[in-house]
Amino acid sequence: MKQIIFILFSVLITVGSLSAQNENWEKYVPIIKTHIYNDYKGMFKEEGGALKHPYITPGSDQYSDVLWDWDSWLTNVAVRQILIDKGNAKEKKEALKYEQGCVLNYLEYGGMDGWIPYIINRKSPARYEWLQDKDEKTGGPFETNMHKPCLAQHAAFLVQQDGEVEWLREKFYFLQAFVNAYMNHLTHKPTGLAFWANDQGIGVDNDPSTYYRPDKSSGNIYLNAMLYKEIEAMVFLAGKLNLSEIAVAYQKDADRLKVNIQEHCWDERDGCYYSVDLNLSDYHRPEKYWSLHIGAPRNWDCLIQRIDGWSGFMALWAGIATEEQAERIVKEHYQDSTRFNCPYGIRTLSPLEKMYNVKATGNPSSWLGPIWGVSNYLVFQGLLKYGYETEAREMAIETVLLFGKDYERNGALHEYYMPENGEPVLNKGFQNWNYLVLNMIAYLEGTERIVEF
Repeated sequence: MKQIIFILFSVLITVGSLSAQNENWEKYVPIIKTHIYNDYKGMFKEEGGALKHPYITPGSDQYSDVLWDWDSWLTNVAVRQILIDKGNAKEKKEALKYEQGCVLNYLEYGGMDGWIPYIINRKSPARYEWLQDKDEKTGGPFETNMHKPCLAQHAAFLVQQDGEVEWLREKFYFLQAFVNAYMNHLTHKPTGLAFWANDQGIGVDNDPSTYYRPDKSSGNIYLNAMLYKEIEAMVFLAGKLNLSEIAVAYQKDADRLKVNIQEHCWDERDGCYYSVDLNLSDYHRPEKYWSLHIGAPRNWDCLIQRIDGWSGFMALWAGIATEEQAERIVKEHYQDSTRFNCPYGIRTLSPLEKMYNVKATGNPSSWLGPIWGVSNYLVFQGLLKYGYETEAREMAIETVLLFGKDYERNGALHEYYMPENGEPVLNKGFQNWNYLVLNMIAYLEGTERIVEF
């Protein structure tokens, strides 16, 4: 009986997806553009308190006056699309201080150790107070998570767009220290993979491969894909600053990490990239020279976590997968409507997983199956990178339908959505990376499109 129900469920999903594709997505484009063009400046905030520079917030009351790491980066990519679509020279010049301010506010918290927080508000403590508190409570700054590896990517994006780099030169040391901290303090030496210090502030909040896992045990594919691109951004920035030897050194780091990810995170059996478990005991020789059934060292440094989460697609976004691997990922995972593909994009967790749960949660936000605009976008970008135009177009159309219907019905966007019918789940007024739908519309319409570094 369970098998019959599951088959019927799969058929309904497929029919729903085809139905969504047949809808007139173009009628929602003007609705989306009108709302976003009218609202986007509400995310621009002035300096004050601990925030020394103007900056960009994710929007909505819940996130109205806080600087977040990967939120501000990807929101900025969307802002640039808005400015290309309809901005004038004055608006572009005014926006620049908010864009650069996102990076500079974080670099104000930079130091020789490389630690930078992932969130700052006006009442945040001074750096030395923050670090002192961490020493007392956790034993040091790297016992908890810091800014995700996207700060150099944010800076590189702005330099790539404008060609101007000197605004970054004075603080570039802190950016180097930040990236080096990931490699020196948050990397598992046997595998060469980065790990989360704990499960706090990882962005994909309750990803089962990290959430409630032992500290420093999650060699997360999302994290490592981001770090690979972050090091590549350092290569670019060092080159622009005429620091050629530094660029060469970072290129070696990037090449090494890519090889490590391919070696340890690719699963040939499933044809997918997964996070890995680093929580293995060290080899200890038995007290006696010879003891039955124990004592031989293991010949593996991590264990694959075969959990069907959307993060495996990050190997496409980052350009880590080989062409052959990409083909398997697309055919065996992206196109599978029983696991990921659904009428409004990509589920963040497969419904075949026991952890699948689409109930509304705000702290942490739910990544256990609901649709997020940011995961739709990053998968879309990965598909394009490997030439899967049909699938990328499908993803773009589904995202336009999702957000267009939300605007039409509710006059605002939400943080995340139900996979099968696109119903909003939580947090009305959420702006943030949802605005990347404009970048997807530009692709569909064949107009100039802004992409991240």
